[in-house]
Amino acid sequence: MDLLAGDCLMRWTETLIPTLRQAPGEAEASSHRWLVRGGFIRQLGSGIYSYLPLGQRVLQKISAIIRSEMFRAGADEVLLPALHPAELWKKTGRYDALGGDKISFQSRSGQEYVLGPTHEEVITDLVAKSIKSYQDLPLTLFQIQTKFRDELRPRFGIIRTKEFIMKDAYSFDRDEPGLEESYQKMKKAYEKIFSRCGLKFQVVAADPGLMGGNVSQEFMVESRYGEDRVVRCDKCSSLTSLDIAGRGQVKAKSAPEPSGKKPEVFDTPNLKTIEEIATHFKIPREKMVKTLIYVGDDKPLAALVTGESELSEGKLRRLGGVKVLRMATAQEIEKFTEAPVGFTGPVGLKGIPLFVDYDVEGAGDFVTGANQKDKHLKNVNVGRDFNPTQVGDLRFVKEGDPCSECGSKLRIITTMEVGHIFKLGTRYSESLDAAFVDETGKRRHALMGCYGIGVTRVLAAIVEEHQDEKGIKWPRTAAPYLVHMITVNESDQTTRKTAKDLYEKAIKEGYEILYDDRNERAGVKFNDADLIGIPLQAILGEKNLSKGLIDFKNRSTGQSELVKIDEAVDYIRRFCSKTNDE
Repeated sequence: MDLLAGDCLMRWTETLIPTLRQAPGEAEASSHRWLVRGGFIRQLGSGIYSYLPLGQRVLQKISAIIRSEMFRAGADEVLLPALHPAELWKKTGRYDALGGDKISFQSRSGQEYVLGPTHEEVITDLVAKSIKSYQDLPLTLFQIQTKFRDELRPRFGIIRTKEFIMKDAYSFDRDEPGLEESYQKMKKAYEKIFSRCGLKFQVVAADPGLMGGNVSQEFMVESRYGEDRVVRCDKCSSLTSLDIAGRGQVKAKSAPEPSGKKPEVFDTPNLKTIEEIATHFKIPREKMVKTLIYVGDDKPLAALVTGESELSEGKLRRLGGVKVLRMATAQEIEKFTEAPVGFTGPVGLKGIPLFVDYDVEGAGDFVTGANQKDKHLKNVNVGRDFNPTQVGDLRFVKEGDPCSECGSKLRIITTMEVGHIFKLGTRYSESLDAAFVDETGKRRHALMGCYGIGVTRVLAAIVEEHQDEKGIKWPRTAAPYLVHMITVNESDQTTRKTAKDLYEKAIKEGYEILYDDRNERAGVKFNDADLIGIPLQAILGEKNLSKGLIDFKNRSTGQSELVKIDEAVDYIRRFCSKTNDE
């Protein structure tokens, strides 16, 4: 039965389905193209979209699936404010960490607010004011709410936007076993949700990032338009987020003997980047070292990786033992190094701990910044010219790196994140004093978990996975309607009467049908039907009706079947009772 079944007739001529023959030129992702062409979404501004009737129905279907599994897992629904006092974010230290991603403003009274990009602070504040005793726990609350982030480069339609819908849940427990139980309940619920939505997903070990905590897993679907990368070893089947993936044999290279040449300053006027210096002086990028300045827990630190590598902030955060990490500003870099951005190096850098990647230790006689404007150093060596605070695995894994488990070559896959679960511990309950009195009378902070699903991203992911050259092929559970009734000749009286009778009988059974009652050419209707992708098409043509038959077409398989008119409702009933895979 349709999750949104009602007692109204839905005619094409009475709703808004503005289909297009061509997608907008800027549409890169296939989900973006089909959703715009099918009249599901329309862009209002960069990264801002309206959801039209068909799109809204899909969102409601996805939300209904999420709600049913959340309730089954023991969570209760709330609705939290989208407008947050900035002071709340400052208490947890995330106000500065979010940087330009947050949307904030001052009210007329001078109070500063943040438009909620997520709700850890708000839910923790609510629970802190509500719980008193261990008897109030465990507690799991969730909401489906609009979030706001000032994305610098919105891309791929509704995959990366400034405004999006999320389901976020939060668990509060007395102890570690309780948190583990809540976490596993949510993990199982997520697996059911994504399966019911018709997605082929992978659960990947991940970096908690700004969220905090020490355990995190992402739910990923493979997509060429995704913004996440997953590291896979086909031999041992290991699967890890690129943010935390380690590489094997990282300590195999020992630091080479220095050539004997002393560090030498050379001029690099207006040449700041690795690319500029490598090109100008014809220096291999692996013989250059980037010295990146960060602020970790309000203290400066430096990270060193070779020029052809990319630093993993997650690995740096763990190696440095810091909770909150951000890149230093240009002003801070000049203050810490006494040189402008682009000329930082480890030699002579004072009062700043140096975290060095294994590759740098094995480089030898490399080029790096000289901590002077328009100057760099060559012939630099670890141990002779500077001493690292700590050496470790700091760079992102590269294609072909050895697996840390079996030594086989690693592959990097582009994916889209649709869900993320975290064990937060007391990261927020301590900052906002969400505490309870335990059985012994001792006051303790609740252990928290956080569990998010990108509802609008799930919509896009379904389309990315279920489509062909004609349009979308919705899985039954997420389709805006289950049946699309098409009259070949709407002006024919017999056709209209048969359509109305079938429509009303199906409504009584609890199924909603989209009725294409336009006076359009059959070809236009058939093309639109394949474009919007409703699972079952009921085609009423004069030739078949004269024989007492209706043509039913399965959009997913392309197979058609002629069914007697008086058996049509039974056919719809059987079709709608099947799962996505049948």
